[in-house]
Amino acid sequence: MKKILMVCEAFGGGVFTYVSQLCNDMVDNFDVYLAYAVRPQTPKNYRDFLDKRIHLIEVDGFNAGNLLNIANDMKVIKALRKIEKEVQPDIIHLHSSVAGGIGRIAFKGKNNTVLYTPHGYAHILMEPSRKTKIYGMMEKFLGKYSSATILTCCESEDDVTSKLTKNHTYIETGVNLKDLSESLDGIRPVENEKFTVFTLGRVTGQKQPKVFNRIAELVPEARFVWIGGGEQENLLTAPNIEITGWKDRKEALAMAKGADAYVLCSRGEAIAMSLIENMYIKKLVLVSNVMGNRSVINDGVNGYVCNTPEEYADRIRSAMQNFPTRLPENAYKDVLDIYNTDVMKEKFIRYYNSL
Repeated sequence: MKKILMVCEAFGGGVFTYVSQLCNDMVDNFDVYLAYAVRPQTPKNYRDFLDKRIHLIEVDGFNAGNLLNIANDMKVIKALRKIEKEVQPDIIHLHSSVAGGIGRIAFKGKNNTVLYTPHGYAHILMEPSRKTKIYGMMEKFLGKYSSATILTCCESEDDVTSKLTKNHTYIETGVNLKDLSESLDGIRPVENEKFTVFTLGRVTGQKQPKVFNRIAELVPEARFVWIGGGEQENLLTAPNIEITGWKDRKEALAMAKGADAYVLCSRGEAIAMSLIENMYIKKLVLVSNVMGNRSVINDGVNGYVCNTPEEYADRIRSAMQNFPTRLPENAYKDVLDIYNTDVMKEKFIRYYNSL
């Protein structure tokens, strides 16, 4: 049985969901090891989410969260090489930017295959800064000089990757339909008197709250809801926007079920789990024309791809007059056919076995 060593520093949020699901899905076919770091976002009971057959290895110092602490990086590189020597994996799969940066320096791929999944490139997703500039330079350098294959989550992320390395491919991310269906069972939608448009997540630059605010200003007759909170809440000033703060999953799903349209106007994504979930709930989805989103949403077929706040506003006003029911139905079918963990599992098993 092949040994797979998963390496994940960003063990929280969407990456936690993805990596824990992937590890669990692979244990019947492979001997799975997970080298990880605990972050503030990591669930306290994270072990309960993981199959007992997965070998867990916590990496000391791995949770510094950046590539700019050279002394700590050297310590982590040494620890990772020690793990590689002890485990002797056939495949090493690195997850997210920090693990991808440090891991591609630590692992040379002489006796195994090294894979790197960015889960959305940090230098694209984050607002421009000195840090993101360095991350972009590291991606270019390691893409050229590392032997690793970059394995992205969708075609448009793979298009970006093609400019960084010759070794690249993609497998679409999916949601666990059984878990999602069970979560939705018995949840009564929150009723709304007005046409309701919502988004979900942390209010940060990556999610572009200024754009969301402008859309709300352009459609004052609709109700806009941001499920979540964050440091840029002050940018959401339109009188028809409600910021709910953080809600538990059941409450957030009830609000989503009762709303009419979901907006994802971020500056970039890998594939947003919230997007796939709302396609499954049969919401009308409107997304920004960026990496990740444009792989999933085919404009006018299963949702709308928008370039300006005015485009979002036009689509929303049109839906208020004549709701395009065909689009949410097509989006739902795409989740059943493509963006789910059953399909993703089979693709990963075939891919790992082909290496």
